[in-house]
Formats: sequence, C-alpha cells, structure tokens
Amino acid sequence: MESLNRGDTGARVRELQRLLRRRGYAVGVDGDFARKTWEAVRAFQSQNLDAHGQPLVVDGKVGELTWWSLTHPRPEPAPGPIDFQRLPPASAGGSRLARKALSQAIAELRRGAGEAGGNNRGPDVRRYLAPAGLGEPNNWCAAFVSWCYLQACDGNHGRMPFEYTAGARALLNQFRRRAQAHLPGSDEYSPVPGDVVVWWRVRADGWQGHAGLVYQVRDGRLYTIEGNHSATVAGFDYVLARVDKLLGFGHPA
Repeated sequence: MESLNRGDTGARVRELQRLLRRRGYAVGVDGDFARKTWEAVRAFQSQNLDAHGQPLVVDGKVGELTWWSLTHPRPEPAPGPIDFQRLPPASAGGSRLARKALSQAIAELRRGAGEAGGNNRGPDVRRYLAPAGLGEPNNWCAAFVSWCYLQACDGNHGRMPFEYTAGARALLNQFRRRAQAHLPGSDEYSPVPGDVVVWWRVRADGWQGHAGLVYQVRDGRLYTIEGNHSATVAGFDYVLARVDKLLGFGHPA
C-alpha cells in the first residue's frame, strides 16, 4: 500500500480524516492532507501501537502500520506507575541545574508544601512570593518555579538562568527573548526534566497564565510538578499531543 503524505489529496485522504475523527481528532473531511491532518496523524502515532504491539513511528506519514492501527482500534497501553517523589532516571534527560531544580520541587511535594489558612495564603506561599517582592494572596505557580531554580543556584539570583518572577507569561517571555522557548506548532521539541511549562488562563491573548516544571515525558504523556494547580505542590499528567491551553515550554540554558 502506498503511504499517504502531507500534500496528498483525494478519496483516501478523506477516509483517513474520517478515521481520525472517529478516534477523537478534530480534522475536517475535505480530502486535503494539510497541516491540521498532518498534526493529527502525528498525535495519533504518538499514542498508538502497530500490529506487532510496537509504538508507531511519529513521522506524519500514513503507511501500512499506521493505517492498520487506525482501522484496528486497540486500547492504549496503560502508563507505568509514576513516582513523583523520586527524580526521573538520567536517561530521561535534563541538565544538571534543571534536575537540581526539579529535586527541590520534589522535596516540596514530599512534605506537602502549599497553602495554609486560605487561598494563596500561608508560610510556604509567602516564601515563594517574597523574592519577587510580593506577598499573599497572590498566585504563586511561577514563583514556585522560580524558587526551585533559586534554591538550585544556592540562593544566588545572579546564577539563575532567568529572572525570578511570579508571572507565568513573563517567565515564558524571558525564554522567548533568550531563544530558549518552544511553542506549540513551531517545532518538534520534546520536553525534558526541569523544563518550564506555561499555560494560558481565561484567554489565550490575555495576561493570565499558569506555570509548572516538567517532571518527565514518557509513553506519550507529559508529567509535571506544579504549585497553585491545587492547594499543595502536586504531580499531574497530560497527553502530550493534546495539552489544553498550552503556551509553550522553556528550556533553561
């Protein structure tokens, strides 16, 4: 069977698009293998297996193995247990500094750090916000990320790979100015432990945001440690290809 590729058109592309829609991918059925269809194929490949139970190659091309998987639905493999209280293996990547910052986040998670006495309040919140010149009650997600990196730099602001901030979008903008940001659809970057992940809140073109630290990417899923997502520092997981409201990742140099 001849593979389908980006740029192809016709009846087989329409059938591909119908199959993708049945699997939950929002593509139009117009017979045009354009960017949205290509992105949907890549997302599907990142989360499914071939006839031999092996992960599909994420290349955006629809050959026999991908077509088989599309026409023979099978349950996704359950991800193995994630222990957020331990650093991910060295094979997962991440620089020495980034992994050191992640270890600080893990230590806060272990001890149940977070809010006390009200929303965005408590001694831990004050500790994260203080270096940014803020006090309670302020959102503390980006301040928590900044605090973890400050501790990794032994409290020396001058050694931090970015300026301490309590603003999630401001944090991502710093990475953009340093050419260290990876934005959705701009490249094929795979996040590594200690990277910063930023989401938008309320409106994509607004000012509100949320930030966390990448714990690991495994089996097509993004695992994070975040503050201010719940009342305490906690671990979360997402389907990497479909992270809702994602603004981008920052990779500290």
